[in-house]
Amino acid sequence: MPELMNSKQKQRSMKGITLLGILLLLGLLVSLNTGRYSIGPLEVLHTLLGEGSKKQNTVLFDLRLPRIIIGVMIGAGLAVSGAVLQGISRNGLSDPGILGINSGAGLAVLLFVSFYPTTNVAPPFLMPFLALVGAGLTAVLIYTLSYKKGQGISPTRLLLTGIAVGAGLSAASVILTLQLNPRNFEFVVTWQMGSLWGSNWKFVLALLPWIVILLPYVYWKSRVMNMLSMNEQIAVGLGVPIHRERLGLMAAAVGLAASSVATGGGIGFVGLLGPHIARRLVGPQHQYMLPITAAVGSLLVLAGDTIGRSFMEYTEIPAGVVISLLGGPYFIYLLLRTKA
Repeated sequence: MPELMNSKQKQRSMKGITLLGILLLLGLLVSLNTGRYSIGPLEVLHTLLGEGSKKQNTVLFDLRLPRIIIGVMIGAGLAVSGAVLQGISRNGLSDPGILGINSGAGLAVLLFVSFYPTTNVAPPFLMPFLALVGAGLTAVLIYTLSYKKGQGISPTRLLLTGIAVGAGLSAASVILTLQLNPRNFEFVVTWQMGSLWGSNWKFVLALLPWIVILLPYVYWKSRVMNMLSMNEQIAVGLGVPIHRERLGLMAAAVGLAASSVATGGGIGFVGLLGPHIARRLVGPQHQYMLPITAAVGSLLVLAGDTIGRSFMEYTEIPAGVVISLLGGPYFIYLLLRTKA
């Protein structure tokens, strides 16, 4: 019977990956055609094959394509980060944005921007490390405040602590933002709303190692996450060092969230929506759910960015704002369904 269930889950997972892969491909084609400078589907194809004009090459290869790749990586990173946090905390409401980890990453970058020359804002390869420091310190603070001797980590206490810490860090960010000069102020406000501002190949290369290293690590630990999310006593009985595994997975989740925030700004709710949609499609087993989660997250950010670029003629709506319009009501719905 377990083998039959695993076979069905594999089939559902393959169908889900195929469907989401097709949707991502369609989303990529639509996004390549979307923007102030209109390029038709056939022109996109000709340009990709090296037959486009100089302007078309510039728009596609220097502006749109790196932005699309960054959006796909950020979506995967945030969604898988949320799946890890939900698994190790056994709380379906956990999300790097809701728990305040994104706020910690953002505050670290903001502190740097406050003292860095206006011309470059911050080097692409330095920003993920700055965000990692802020997010890591925030995660340690939340974990410490949530831990109670003899009881461990309570999912409800973890959520409330994260919300409180995140609110405090957001307030500090607002105070710092008000002290910035006009040019940096405009950048920070747009970045905090979740704009894919780092839309060039340098930022692709800066984000790529984090995604390429941490996503396989999390998938490698998928069976450990299954035990941590269900029953710690069984995991201990099987010889799993739960504290070490939890800390390693927490570090991976923080790294994914921090690097994504450094490049894409304060995009919220992707880490909440991605895992929940994936569980509905293939069930809770992480070895099947994590690839679907990454694909759903990528699709959410790609769709949010494409809609934001096409909704208004002369301005862009940040992808984080578009996603929040969906994520906010869904979070309230989950909150009402969750028993304290």
